[in-house]
Amino acid sequence: MTPAITAVRLSGARHRAELPLLVLGPSLGTTASTLWTDCAAAGLTDAFDVLAWDLPGHGHNRSVPEEPFTMAELAAGVLHVVDDVLAARGDSSFFYAGDSVGGAVGLQLLVDAPGRVDAAVLLCTGARIGSEEMWSGRMAQVSMSGTPVMVSGSAERWFGTGFLEREPARGSALLHALADVVDEGYVAVCGALAAFDVRDRLAEIAAPVLAVAGAEDGVTPVDGLREIASGVKDGELVVLDGVAHLAPAEAPAAVAGLLRRFFLGEPDPLDDRTVQEVRDAGMVVRRAVLGDAHVDRASAATTDFTRDFQELITQYAWGSIWTRPGLDRRSRSLITLTALVARGHHEELAMHVRAARTNGLTVEEIKECLLQSAIYCGVPDANTAFRIAQRVLDEMGEL
Repeated sequence: MTPAITAVRLSGARHRAELPLLVLGPSLGTTASTLWTDCAAAGLTDAFDVLAWDLPGHGHNRSVPEEPFTMAELAAGVLHVVDDVLAARGDSSFFYAGDSVGGAVGLQLLVDAPGRVDAAVLLCTGARIGSEEMWSGRMAQVSMSGTPVMVSGSAERWFGTGFLEREPARGSALLHALADVVDEGYVAVCGALAAFDVRDRLAEIAAPVLAVAGAEDGVTPVDGLREIASGVKDGELVVLDGVAHLAPAEAPAAVAGLLRRFFLGEPDPLDDRTVQEVRDAGMVVRRAVLGDAHVDRASAATTDFTRDFQELITQYAWGSIWTRPGLDRRSRSLITLTALVARGHHEELAMHVRAARTNGLTVEEIKECLLQSAIYCGVPDANTAFRIAQRVLDEMGEL
């Protein structure tokens, strides 16, 4: 059963035939327009002929097959629509980007139709998403109560910290689109996800793949995107801080920039920043990780003698390293704690124990990091580190 797929052009007619075709895939419960419009406007429509498709029962696609369909059949339906567009353009291949189930369709296209996808950006997805039991429960819930029952839980799963407060209109549009999904369409896509698993086929994928994870995504965690990046022949991983499950809507400009750089080879704007822009970005991250009180104290204590050193730290440590997208802040905290234990930098260790909690490490994870350090850095070093961490966590009221 190949489901009918509808698609919408997000780019205007002018000059689009001269631009490469970019196909965008949705997340379960979202529509092409609500998920991708802001991202397209932020930097895609001037560089690509942008085509976004809707899942069965979602958005403009009100058609839902009577029979269940697989992810392979869903991907075949998408390819059928894309082929019509390609025929009109006189092309045979395209770029692809998809979020969640849209990313799963991208993986299915990469394994089932090699050579058709020139390169793919797969966001907030996995080669296996959830479990069959989880999707069966979701299907039963929606069959009984309808898609509106999913709105509350999706508001918690979909968005990173503070997004709904910063972007209430965008968040509301996404949640309203979820409530409008045809129940049978939502259930059918859940059924396809329940059976989807291409983990053992990742090595077949030769096209370049950029896997993009949200650091706060509990639905498709970073490890799943890392599995994709390391499993394909030509993969790369980027982690977006502050983002959960709907990266194109949560960070439209950042995602648009990633797509342009990956597909078109455009330079990373991080490479073109002025020294002052690097320092400013570093100061933002430094305050977010260490806290305003600590940074304010350090700034107030700066003298003519130490000013150059403080600017060096802000520019290189915080502006050039901590702002890089390749690792999330939790991972950077784990690495930093280990390095500080190994080198015996006790004052810095105390500061970064606090920072680790800010970055989302649990007390248990900090303990495990120090235990690991005991083996590879030495028991005496870890003994001191445990004493320091105990004191800091006591002061924070964590123990």
